[in-house]
Parts: sequence; C-alpha cells; structure tokens
Amino acid sequence: MSDFATFSAGYRVAQMARLFEQALAEALRPHGLTPGQFPTLLALWHRDGQTQAELVREIGIEQPTLALTLSRMERDGLITREPNPADSRSRIIHLTRHARSLKEDAIAAAASVNARALAEIEDEEAELFMDLSARIVSTLRERTD
Repeated sequence: MSDFATFSAGYRVAQMARLFEQALAEALRPHGLTPGQFPTLLALWHRDGQTQAELVREIGIEQPTLALTLSRMERDGLITREPNPADSRSRIIHLTRHARSLKEDAIAAAASVNARALAEIEDEEAELFMDLSARIVSTLRERTD
C-alpha cells in the first residue's frame, strides 16, 4: 500500500464504507433488502409520505440514483407512489405494510453490523469516532452544497 493510501482519511473511509456495505448486505439479505434501499427506508420509517425531492435532500444521494432505487423498491413491494395534491408534477412516496413490518428486524440487522465493527474499541473511542465522523461529514457537506 502506498504512503498516501496509508495516511489518507478518504482512502480509509472508502475502505471502511465498502466493508460496512458488504456486511450490511449480508445482514439484510435474509429480509429481502439491500444496502442501497436502507437509507430510503430509514428516511421513510422516520417520516412516511415524502416526495422524491425531499428524499434526495434528506438522504444526500443523486436524483437518478434515488429514482432507480425507488423503481426497484416499488417493484419489490416496499413503496407506493401516489399523486401529490400540492404539486401535480411530483408523487408522494409511502411505505407498504410489508416495508413497515421489516423495520425492527432491518434496524436490528444494521445495529449488529455496527456492533461488530465497533467491538474492538472502547465506548469512549466509539463516541469520539461518531463525533469526529459527523463533523467531517458536516464540513464536507457544507463545502459541496
């Protein structure tokens, strides 16, 4: 590994993200879910009935990526899209009963991945990691908005 890769925060975070995604895929598979669906489900479990534009802002992904994810989620019976009475150009996205029933198990599966990832560090270190990573995300988000 090059010196840059060894000391690059971006490289290390990307490596960590790939490993988290692989572990999350494995944990969600028994529930018929994928890591790509998980952020949308979290947003809709928190507040059902959002527009695609609202989800793009909340999740922080590109609109075409979300559009493809929503199409797959609709195909898989996780969401429905209904006309927006306030704006005929948009649709309101709702969870299906099936998607709502998956919430507890899916969140538990994701929590188990987090617990496994943090198992070798102290609670104080985990808190510091969460604080520092949130600050980095905030800093990068401010500079790209």
